[in-house]
Parts: sequence; C-alpha cells; structure tokens
Amino acid sequence: MTIRSSFGRKILLAGASLLLTTSMAFAEEQPKPKGEAGSSPYEFRRDHDPNGIGKFYLGREIARVMGFGNSGEGALWLERETREKEEKVSLLVKSLKLEPGMIVADIGSGSGVISVLLAEHVLPNGKVMAVDIQQEMLDRLKRNCEKLKIDNVVPVKGAEKTPNLKPESVDLIVMVDVYHEFEHPREMLLAMSKSLKEGGRIAFVEYRREDPTVPIKLVHKMSEAQVRKEAEQPEFGLEWVETIGVLPRQHVVVFKKAKK
Repeated sequence: MTIRSSFGRKILLAGASLLLTTSMAFAEEQPKPKGEAGSSPYEFRRDHDPNGIGKFYLGREIARVMGFGNSGEGALWLERETREKEEKVSLLVKSLKLEPGMIVADIGSGSGVISVLLAEHVLPNGKVMAVDIQQEMLDRLKRNCEKLKIDNVVPVKGAEKTPNLKPESVDLIVMVDVYHEFEHPREMLLAMSKSLKEGGRIAFVEYRREDPTVPIKLVHKMSEAQVRKEAEQPEFGLEWVETIGVLPRQHVVVFKKAKK
C-alpha cells in the first residue's frame, strides 16, 4: 500500500510539473497586452494555416520562408523559364522608374533574377545591393553575375531583423514576393526605412490577396489594404505614393520616406 501511494504521488507530481512547464512555455510566447512595457506587436496561435508559422502581425499570419533547398530547388524555382510569362518581371522593373546612378536595394534577392534586371537600368554609377539571409543564395547570385559580367550588383548578408544597409544610403528598396515571409516585419521595416534617403521609395511587390484567381497559397498573398496598414504606421515615416496594377498576378504598393 505504501509503495502504491508513493508511486502515485510521483506520477501526480510529474504530471503537475509537466503541466506547469507547458503552461509557462505557452505563456512566454504570448504577447503582453498593449500598453504594457515591453509589449510585443506579435501574436502566436496554435490554430493556423499549415503554410504559415503561427505568428501573426496586425492580423496577418507570417508565411514560411522558401529556402534554397538541399539541391538548390528554391533558387531554380526563382530562375524558372516561365517566370517572365507568369509575372512579367521585365514590366515590373520598367514600372519602378529607375534612373542612372541610383542605389537600389533588392531585399530578399535570392539568386539575383531581379537584381540583374535592376542593375542594367541604374548604369552608369548606380548599384544594386542584393540582400539575402541565405548564404547559398548569395553565393549563387555572385556566380550568376560573374557569368553575365555584371559588376554593379553587391551581395549583402542580411539578418532576420535588419538588411544591414547603411543609414540614408538607398534611393529605392524593392521586395518581390518576400515581405510576407519576414519573421520580424516591424523590425525589418523600421531598419529599411532608416536606410532610405529622404524622399527615397520602397516598393512592396506582393501577390494580390484580393484576386482568388492568382494561383498562390493564401498565406503568401497580401492585400493592398494590409500592406498599407503595416507600412503607414507613424514610426516608419512612410507615405503611400501609388499602387501599380500592371502585373498579371501582383500589385506594386509604393511608399516614400517623408521629409524631416
């Protein structure tokens, strides 16, 4: 009887300890209520889209990142021959109103498909800062540029919360199908806005969530209203300029850095 009681008490204590640990872990991932010191802009939910990470920002779930892949399949998808037909990337570049001598940052550049196109339009003296957090992508980008003899694309290793660009050094930031995957969108957008010159622009290129015919998973789409909701927060100092609707699947939502 004593043995059974002792064993039973151990089971109860172990169960209580597990419950406490689980509760504490879940509590740690929950944001503090707004207004408290150190409150988080993010919310975590157990019930979420399987293509997302369960982390929400201003009502939007953050999507899983498309990685380089074990065999480079992520890079190959970016470089697919059908991309021009599907997305009209050449028309995208034309719509950005690039000028010679501009410094452009391609955030989430991947293997450099967009960076290479941008580079041609900022010559002479202009540069493209190709920013990615995956070294494999940057290595492939460098090889691609060497093959094409393009020398005005500069690979930059970014981080989860910053693109690692110098303050007030960039005329235009372009993000093609990437912002919705940022794990820390608020921190990234704050860092990007600081890197823009006064009057500099930032372009969000996102698959249109408003259009159900766009054949992309829902969590990888963003509506114009959601982009503006996130970008027009006062701390970023960004003003909406225009939304360009010439592309078959994406809209280009453009903001500029307000004058001080």
